Amino acid sequence: MRSNSKIIPSLAFVAIVIATLVGCSPAADTASPPKAEKTVAVDAPVEAPTEDTFENQTLTTPEVVIKITDVKTIPVGEVGNEYGEKPVIAFWYDTTNVAGESIDPLIWINYFRAYQDNNPNAENELQPGMLPDDRFGESQMEKIKKGGTVANAVSYELDDTTTPVKLVAAGMFGESEIGSMTFELK
Repeated sequence: MRSNSKIIPSLAFVAIVIATLVGCSPAADTASPPKAEKTVAVDAPVEAPTEDTFENQTLTTPEVVIKITDVKTIPVGEVGNEYGEKPVIAFWYDTTNVAGESIDPLIWINYFRAYQDNNPNAENELQPGMLPDDRFGESQMEKIKKGGTVANAVSYELDDTTTPVKLVAAGMFGESEIGSMTFELK
């Protein structure tokens, strides 16, 4: 006759193996299906570009994307230039914070310069004008969250209403030119 002491450890081992294969503990309810992993939908992160570009009315850098959405010439006294002494060219744009740095819509002024080539002897950089759209009076200095987009507008005082305006995008604070676009005045 065999000893019972060898059978008991063998039965315990078999029970552990079966419990492991079934995916539950010996005390667990074996009728319930295995739990699925919980998934949470998350917006895909905004990919930071590897180089600065300015094309199709969009400036793209590792820190920010600025997309021009509208351009208008506004005469003196018209809505958007009620208090100006010169006509202006106005740009409406969306600013997206790509890197999560401290960015507000006025970052535009760090990247863009406007010129009218109407002086044969000197470069003619246009001066910033008044805010051309009252909707942005409060939001133009809002901090943009990483991946967030905020709209704004800026204007530049024109020296005449016929010479096209060249908008130049340059590295932060004008370090090196990224690209440029020319806008005909209407």
